[in-house]
Amino acid sequence: MTTTPDLSTLTGDYTVDPAHTTIGFTARHAMVTNVKGKFLDFTGTLRLDGTDPSRSTASLDITMDSIDTGSPDRDGHLKSSDFFNTGEYPTMTFRSTRAESLGGDDYRITGDLSILGTTKPLTIDLEFNGAAKDPFGNERVGFEGKAEIKRSEWGLTWNAALETGGVLVSDKIKLNFDISAIRQA
Repeated sequence: MTTTPDLSTLTGDYTVDPAHTTIGFTARHAMVTNVKGKFLDFTGTLRLDGTDPSRSTASLDITMDSIDTGSPDRDGHLKSSDFFNTGEYPTMTFRSTRAESLGGDDYRITGDLSILGTTKPLTIDLEFNGAAKDPFGNERVGFEGKAEIKRSEWGLTWNAALETGGVLVSDKIKLNFDISAIRQA
């Protein structure tokens, strides 16, 4: 049962639960369809301040070799030097620099996203989905978020021209997050 508690009771440190969290993305492919993918291996922490959300923080480390688009050939290409070059850059990171309440259940977190050794700011709009105690006694919080980036700003520039015009992979990438985090004891 999800309840909406007094947010001050949520203040504390949380660990992102990878078994109940999705860190995903969508890219336009061949100008006509979307390819969706996700990362299967990551760790993250949240420091929530329910009294003053601006003092909340988030940190995320994603193992780039864990990319999964449902196609082993495509995943192999994404791991190559054409894209993520996972041999040289095995991890993508996010470190928050600012958090703000937008009113109601809406929040915004801004931070530094590092891909391929390039660090640029990223702003993520989040919706607080609630808090609850699960059947195992864990206190959980849930957030759903989204953001958009231009992959070229992080040096992800590989592409192929299409005979009909346009390119194989869009520069704009939609990021989506469905986060479940467990309060640390």
